Amino acid sequence: MALSTPTALPARIGVFGGAFDPPHNAHVALAEAALAQLSLIELRILPTGQAWHKARGLTAPEHRLAMAERAFGPLPRVVVDPREVQRPGPTYTLDTLHELQHENPSAQLVLIMGADQAAALPRWHGWMEILSIAIISIARRLESAVSSARFDPQTLPGLPAGARFEMLDLPPMDTSATDIRARAARGDDITRLVPPAVARYIDQHHLYRSA
Repeated sequence: MALSTPTALPARIGVFGGAFDPPHNAHVALAEAALAQLSLIELRILPTGQAWHKARGLTAPEHRLAMAERAFGPLPRVVVDPREVQRPGPTYTLDTLHELQHENPSAQLVLIMGADQAAALPRWHGWMEILSIAIISIARRLESAVSSARFDPQTLPGLPAGARFEMLDLPPMDTSATDIRARAARGDDITRLVPPAVARYIDQHHLYRSA
């Protein structure tokens, strides 16, 4: 199975979901790379609602949505989509893809994720149907091309025929939401790790502070 090449037709809509707790500079860099490399007419940013796969509790959805709007809102062709935080019960990517497909029947959906998420796809709810609906765009960091190359989509067990994958190259950035939350809890400066508007929001609402 060869990696497919992005094309302009049909119109392509990117789908980038995550906890965004908080959204940070690496998230924004990924969104910018997707807009530059994947021929998207639109990129949907979807803060997750009740994440079925996360053991820890997430920050209140209204805060994560507000931070996502501040982080991604200034980018062109980006829509911060609130549907998952508004959806009751566990959040499944398959449900979101079905809704977007119904709303945009002539568009090609491109689901953007990291290599770790792609390797874990067989544990996703309805993963084979996801592969029938969307192209999977796998983000890899340029400085770790050797380690990224170890993940081959063809190694996924039970991979259905016709599954489509693309690679998305990212600049070298070592940023994680876990580290940012820990820094904020200690009162450390996080202004170089998140967009300025997100840093101000975290400070104003005293997010991630120890009780």
